[in-house]
Amino acid sequence: MPKVNQPSVTIDHDKCIAAKGCRTCIDVCPTDILALDEEGKVHMAYDQCWYCLPCQHDCPTKAITVAIPYLLR
Repeated sequence: MPKVNQPSVTIDHDKCIAAKGCRTCIDVCPTDILALDEEGKVHMAYDQCWYCLPCQHDCPTKAITVAIPYLLR
């Protein structure tokens, strides 16, 4: 179970290839919560995740993890 202050979507920047032009997670997110920061890394712009999982499933390098709260599983 995620900690209270842990974001629902985490990005492993060692695996993420956004700096090479990949925008898959940003493009498939229906709530537009994912964005690029000044360094070209993906982050959550705000926490309104619907736990719908396309970002996690469609990421070509499996850099995205969505922590679904226990009560929603």
